[in-house]
Amino acid sequence: MTQDRNAPPGLQGTDAPGTKVFRQGITSSEAGPLPDNTASGLIGGLTTRRATLVAGLAPLLPSIGLARSKTHSPALTQHSATTVSSLHTPAVLRNAPPPRPLVMLDPGHGGKDPGAIGYSGTYEKHVAEAAAAELERQLLASGRYRVALTRTSDRFIPLEGRVEMAQTHRAELFISMHADALHDASVRGASVYTLSGAASDSQTALIAQSENSADLFGGPHVHATSPEIQQILASLVSEETRRGSAHIASSVVTSFQSRLTLLNHPHRHAAFVVLKSADIPSVLIEMGFMSNRRDEESLRQAGHRAMVAGAMRDAIDRYFSSMRTGMG
Repeated sequence: MTQDRNAPPGLQGTDAPGTKVFRQGITSSEAGPLPDNTASGLIGGLTTRRATLVAGLAPLLPSIGLARSKTHSPALTQHSATTVSSLHTPAVLRNAPPPRPLVMLDPGHGGKDPGAIGYSGTYEKHVAEAAAAELERQLLASGRYRVALTRTSDRFIPLEGRVEMAQTHRAELFISMHADALHDASVRGASVYTLSGAASDSQTALIAQSENSADLFGGPHVHATSPEIQQILASLVSEETRRGSAHIASSVVTSFQSRLTLLNHPHRHAAFVVLKSADIPSVLIEMGFMSNRRDEESLRQAGHRAMVAGAMRDAIDRYFSSMRTGMG
């Protein structure tokens, strides 16, 4: 899909059909040429006959062999000496800065999975992609991070695939970005979620159930993780990773509270499949709810998304700063 990453279809300035539907979407390499065996055989035969001839003449012409040997020895010795003298002890870089941490951003949904659909027809997948692109821009502009995204276009990626990408990239932080929908259209505000075997409340349980069902869009070849397996996976996450996840969640709440409307008790938890990495601190951010008119309208605006991204960038700065100073 060709689009401006900062304003995908359905966002700022797009006239979308009015609707009150807010739900989780309905809507080898080729072989090269064969070697020339004939030519190879001919050359090999000539070489063999030449070697046989030289071997037969060697006893009769010892001076030639001796002279040839003396002629080449100095050159060989000089070459060997040059090679040895060109080897140096590797330099030691003192006070070298540590490598920049890699942050993996995960725009939720995509492709055949539109995510939540707002009152005016805005798709959650477009909001998530645009917000992630803006956060990527701000993080790279700071010069402090490397950034990778699970998707940079409108395509479907299974939940397990998103986690595997973070592990393959050896990310130090994983942030999944969403704008879900609720049955109660009056609920609005941002919130942040971490992994747990049991949901912190009934509303969060419904959000986790909705997000974990995204794999159903992948068809029968995509294995959707059962609730029982989800709880087992949650139990495998290391305590250090849990502390890191809780710490980045706290940093996000601190950054959001002075700039955005928040849910009551904005840090919540449930068995989100996309947060199950055992060794990468991970959070899921709900930037607002597509089921609320005001949240949807705000998230359609590039300026509002830039403010959300700025708050998240500050939270990431605070998180890594505290990790470096040992306060995490």
